[in-house]
Amino acid sequence: MKIIILSRNPKLYSTRRLVEAGKERGHEVRVVDPIKCYMNITSHHPVVYYKTEPLEGVDAVIPRIGASITFYGTAVLRQFEMMGVFPLNESVAIGRSRDKLRSMQLLSRKGIGLPVTGFAHSVDDTDQLVALVGGAPLVIKLLEGTQGRGVVLAETKQAAESVIDAFRGLDANFLVQEFIKEAGGADVRAFVVGDRVVAAMKRQAKEGEFRSNLHRGGTASLVRLTPEERSTAQRAAKIMGLNVAGVDILRSRHGPLVLEVNSSPGLEGIENATNKDVASMVIEFIEKNAKPNHTRTRGKG
Repeated sequence: MKIIILSRNPKLYSTRRLVEAGKERGHEVRVVDPIKCYMNITSHHPVVYYKTEPLEGVDAVIPRIGASITFYGTAVLRQFEMMGVFPLNESVAIGRSRDKLRSMQLLSRKGIGLPVTGFAHSVDDTDQLVALVGGAPLVIKLLEGTQGRGVVLAETKQAAESVIDAFRGLDANFLVQEFIKEAGGADVRAFVVGDRVVAAMKRQAKEGEFRSNLHRGGTASLVRLTPEERSTAQRAAKIMGLNVAGVDILRSRHGPLVLEVNSSPGLEGIENATNKDVASMVIEFIEKNAKPNHTRTRGKG
């Protein structure tokens, strides 16, 4: 098979591992920077060009699109979908998962457990918004933030009001969310491939930090999921329409609560914590499912 990985940096661990796994299984794998792609969107014969070369005869695309280039990256992926190329994750599903508000609304509608979350625009609603999520301490999240950036823990009502006022002054969209104290600065990352959880790790925040992201000093360890956690992760990925996803779960008194569904989950933490070859599992999924025009939306959504 001819597989293209849309990634801006071929040296990243996740990109390198996918290249290695694909080549080990006998495939032709190439890394393409989506920002350097262009396309004629009005053509009856859709093609994606990389520099001056048309990218044709491609069987599958693995999107590793960073949040900063979501708009253009998903446009390139959509063009591949219009060409009938199989996407590991579809452009529509990636767009859903990158919009924190939309993704939480979709998960809530399907009965997935979530932390109590508020969203408002008017500065007059601050008191009610804080009360809605049970008061301080509470978490305030920028909708556009990723990897723990734009996430603030406000320990008092006054601190919450100050942060909310600051975000509103920047005309930024944000969510206000209850703080799950019993989680103890830890969450669970369930790695979903297809319709099953293939690996899971517990991420523990460093001392004095509540964000468990590994690049912020968090540590990862092997964890055994409960049947409810496993089911929650599988359902969340399916609701988002993602074939591959990292589902972040908080363990609360009320059961598993989904924090986020990541459409480009990193491989380094999960492979090191579990000693599993997750990259090969991803390639194996592509082998079983990559058929021409085997896409739900074909770039229409």
